[in-house]
Amino acid sequence: MIGTINPRKTFAIISHPDAGKTTLTEKLLLFGGAIQQAGAVKARGENRHARSDWMKVEQERGISVASSVMNFEYENITFNLLDTPGHEDFSEDTYRVLTAVDSAVMVLDSAKGIETQTKKLFEVCRLRNVPIITFINKLDREGLDPFCLLDDIEKTLALDVTPASWPIGMGKDFLGCYDLLNDQLILMNKTGSKALINSTIETCKGLDDPKLDALLPAHAVAKLREDVTMVRELCPAFDKELYLAGALTPVFFGSAINNFGVKEVLEGLHNLAPTPREQPAAERTVSPSENKVTGFVFKIQANMDPKHRDRIAFMRICSGHFKRGMTLNQVRTGKSLKVPTPVMFLAQERELAEDAYAGDIIGIPNHGQLRIGDTLTEGEKLHFTGIPSFAPELLKSVRALDPLKSKHLGNALQQIAEEGGASVFKPIVGAEWIVGVVGALQFEVMADRIRTEFNIPVAFEPTQYYTARWVECDDKNIMKKFLDANQISIAEDHDGATVFLARNAWHLNKVNEDFPQIVLRKTREQVF
Repeated sequence: MIGTINPRKTFAIISHPDAGKTTLTEKLLLFGGAIQQAGAVKARGENRHARSDWMKVEQERGISVASSVMNFEYENITFNLLDTPGHEDFSEDTYRVLTAVDSAVMVLDSAKGIETQTKKLFEVCRLRNVPIITFINKLDREGLDPFCLLDDIEKTLALDVTPASWPIGMGKDFLGCYDLLNDQLILMNKTGSKALINSTIETCKGLDDPKLDALLPAHAVAKLREDVTMVRELCPAFDKELYLAGALTPVFFGSAINNFGVKEVLEGLHNLAPTPREQPAAERTVSPSENKVTGFVFKIQANMDPKHRDRIAFMRICSGHFKRGMTLNQVRTGKSLKVPTPVMFLAQERELAEDAYAGDIIGIPNHGQLRIGDTLTEGEKLHFTGIPSFAPELLKSVRALDPLKSKHLGNALQQIAEEGGASVFKPIVGAEWIVGVVGALQFEVMADRIRTEFNIPVAFEPTQYYTARWVECDDKNIMKKFLDANQISIAEDHDGATVFLARNAWHLNKVNEDFPQIVLRKTREQVF
């Protein structure tokens, strides 16, 4: 394996909606040689849709609602890129994706700095000490002062910052960046050329190099020298160990839509980002260098190919050398699972994976055997931890507009629930289905998906329930008393776990008072 197999680097891109995350994803694929033409998020006429936004509903709305996996090679390193939904209504998918990566790229809009969703996603990264590279985007537009942006990152996220590059001008006056790590002047190509690399690079011998005076206007050179002097006084020098510990972020500036600064981010990932890290399991910590194959399922996606009603489980390989056709042990069920047709991805496009190594993400076609949180091994009983499921904040009942399709509705809801895109509850009393989501937009997207993928028009309607909680109790007798006393409020989720549906806050508190031994959980770790 050593010397013949490319090292792996698996990373996610996180941001607030509209910061340019999907555009950066496309451009990284372009520079990595994975695609020949970058798509636009809001495509017009002949323009392609973004490669990572492959679902019909994504193309119609111009937003990302499902995570995508993209595999590409760059300078003898194999990258696994996970693009995540930026919209907060789909954050649960993003949280789970972040359990499967070893580093992240945080994209900020230069006019807005740290926004709400960025902060939430960063906190998830912090829980796992995920190293972060920051890309400040849209320098071709007027934005905040670079020093203000650095200060915002430092204060809001309590994260040390080290500029890896420094912008020269902004908006119409944006000329390019100075590469502080390599002493290079990177000039913006303003010819309007559609060439891949929208920049020219001049190697310099530090900021006193007369080459700078020849290539830049006098006022721009003076400000650059002044700014960089301040940066070096105010910001710590780059420390790779601190970066790998998640305590310091190198900051790159650029404009993804203009292909500027993207190559530098890719080089940063190539040179700095970690190779596969150890993974925590309930029994022990698993090292990527171990010989035996282990992995966990962090995402299920149904109907990536609507013609075939398929269902793909996304598995992160944690250790070993996986080979096509292997038989693995599904720890939750104790059953053997043969994997004859594993796939690698470029968004919805896929190819057979002959083998895979620690850090790789493979897709396993299945018909419902696999669940989010499942561990697969060559035999050892392991349970990987830290894959979350969250209690929904909004609940509605759902019905098929055509009563003849009511039976099929249950199957459609089960599939979507197994993807982790929403919670689905079946009360033990009555025939209705209850759907729970994190954000209201999810109801619209679900309705669209059920209609287009399953041909079942549905209506979401208000329900008497206020919130849902998973029920746990070690004492079987008390559990039975609780269930008997609250029959009309008890449901099962898609995994068969017991759920309490509270009508209001008072109802929730009353149960806590009446049954103190009963634990009502807002989060549930997907460990099987």
